[in-house]
Amino acid sequence: MTVTILQVDPVIQPSIQELCTLPYRNHPKGCPNYGRQEGCPPNARLFDDVFDLSRPVYAIVNRFDFKEHVDRMKRLHPEWSRYQAECCLYWQSKARSQLMGAVRQFLEEHKGYKVNTRAEAMGVNIAETLKPKGIIIEWPPEKFTYQVALAAMEKDR
Repeated sequence: MTVTILQVDPVIQPSIQELCTLPYRNHPKGCPNYGRQEGCPPNARLFDDVFDLSRPVYAIVNRFDFKEHVDRMKRLHPEWSRYQAECCLYWQSKARSQLMGAVRQFLEEHKGYKVNTRAEAMGVNIAETLKPKGIIIEWPPEKFTYQVALAAMEKDR
């Protein structure tokens, strides 16, 4: 685990919300939360409608060693398929927990900031936002996965 906090310029592309509708294994219609869960598209507000982009925006980035995890699962369970070894059920909660620990620490040090862990739902292209900072997100992941939260000040109402 490596956590990095970077000041970023969010790349807002409303079309990024459509990623939620793309089919993936066992979900032919995309994410089951689409249109159902609060904060999910198509009802989610765009990031720049909620947050003040004239003030610093930070990315809290947790880098999880996906390859190491998959190799470990293959050693522990040599009979498993690649799909089983990569299954998010065995790594995602640990990675998210690492991210949330960093988020809690960030909020203690940055009073007034709000954190969003589903920025894509708000139209932020996380891959393009992080690219200028030298973080290249692989898809599908081979070596690392990244869990990313964006922290910003809300707009005055």
